[in-house]
Amino acid sequence: MRKWIRSETYQKGSLITSGKDVESDEKNVYEMYYDYQEPIKKIVPHRVLAVNRGEKEGILKAAIEPPAENIRFYLDKQVLKGRQTTARPFIEAAIDDAYKRLIQPSIEREIRKELTEKAEEQAIHIFAENLRKLLLQPPMKGKRVLGVDPAFRTGCKLAVVDDTGKVHHIGVIYPHPPVQKKAEAKQKVKEIIQSSNIEVIAIGNGTASRETEQFIADLIQELDQPVSYLIVNEAGASVYSASALAREEFPDLQVEERSAISIARRLQDPLAELVKIDPKSVGVGQYQHDVSQKQLNSSLTFVVETVVNQVGVNVNTASQALLQYVSGLSKAVAGNIIKRREEIGRFTSRKELKDIPRLGAKTYEQCIGFLRITDGQDPLDRTGIHPESYKETKQFLRMINMTPDDLGTEQLKEKIAEVKLDEAAQQLDIGTITLRDIIDQLTRPERDPRDEVPKPLLKKTDVLKLEDLKQGMELQGTVRNVVDFGAFVDIGVKQDGLVHISKLSNRFVKHPLDVVSVGDIVTVWVDSVDQAKGRVAPSPC
Repeated sequence: MRKWIRSETYQKGSLITSGKDVESDEKNVYEMYYDYQEPIKKIVPHRVLAVNRGEKEGILKAAIEPPAENIRFYLDKQVLKGRQTTARPFIEAAIDDAYKRLIQPSIEREIRKELTEKAEEQAIHIFAENLRKLLLQPPMKGKRVLGVDPAFRTGCKLAVVDDTGKVHHIGVIYPHPPVQKKAEAKQKVKEIIQSSNIEVIAIGNGTASRETEQFIADLIQELDQPVSYLIVNEAGASVYSASALAREEFPDLQVEERSAISIARRLQDPLAELVKIDPKSVGVGQYQHDVSQKQLNSSLTFVVETVVNQVGVNVNTASQALLQYVSGLSKAVAGNIIKRREEIGRFTSRKELKDIPRLGAKTYEQCIGFLRITDGQDPLDRTGIHPESYKETKQFLRMINMTPDDLGTEQLKEKIAEVKLDEAAQQLDIGTITLRDIIDQLTRPERDPRDEVPKPLLKKTDVLKLEDLKQGMELQGTVRNVVDFGAFVDIGVKQDGLVHISKLSNRFVKHPLDVVSVGDIVTVWVDSVDQAKGRVAPSPC
């Protein structure tokens, strides 16, 4: 009977919410739930989490309204079975009491728990997919960058970072109120750009970012040399800047100065910099604080490890934070690699890693295919080919009259194009798939999958704040976050605009991730602007 009642409640019951302490909801975040009802079987995950949060904050109260008449009829039929007896009123009272006091509350808890678990699973999945896309954003290789951490009262912190990530200059300017030394700030930035050969300026998207953007955009117009700029998502930068890792790396710098360095490095290599931050702090999830933190940590750590191994790591330049995500390496072993690198200088062969303390044979076998050594003794060390396959690789190269020194050359590609894979694999006594992987590495050594993604540079815009937006305005923006109900797009104002799932495409969209991803550049129209709530609703062109 209980199983039937649970099923009937789920299929025909409703989740009902009402306001409990609406005065506390100053921005009317939960306004739609003040008097809300939706069938249980149709409610979507993000609404479940929104209701849960509203309840937790004491603003909402929620309950499940079961199909009471259907359930009462079913219980009467199962218990009384149509029998007429003088005890019937007492049995009916017992049925009512058992259902209302025991069965119904228990089933409500079960259904709420099930809804929450499914919603949390979906939220974790969304966060993981967004994080994957964020980590795979293309690096800005070979650029000298000026990182700017915007602020009003304390000034904008500056950091000059060369193409290897090394910090060359730290400074501060005051272009905004209350100090507002704009002319002095302009002169200082111009001097830095000219003396340091700055090619790109990275501006954090925090407080005063749009005012700083206008300042930098005006300044660039006055320069004789080509300099571009873009807004960098600084979510988690403050977390890193105040961390033990940042203090160890830059012990003599202030928190804000470290943040400026992090912003510049995020542009140069997002993956290498973002791995230094707790994945939960990067700001690409939905209701991440309302889900199981253990499951969230496990899922996000798996994503980071997958991406790091997919991209590969230069063992001579990687930080400990990056190395520890390589398959098989622990934080301690990663630290030992850094320590040995500092003692002997650059590694010149993968074999040298066998001498690292606590890096045993099994660990070496597991990690070495993901560790690269450029300009080493063996050209194959800069590829993703595992040392176990070096013998077959060199044998294959001899078959086509090539050597490891020919990696990536047009001549090698032409020779490989003439090879019959099945016959070659048979001669080498390896699988066709393995040979295909080897060939891919030979033709594209040091391949970085992130290089195939367009670099997200935004054009200058006159839109800096919510008040500048007008209905019907066409803008370019970057997708910053994707959630169940749509995508948040940075269109140049402090508040990201929400493109609702119903407006993402002119066809049916099951989930926003089917259409857009974090980092995508999109063109949108401004549908509406709500100044009171600080919200903007754009739609794709």
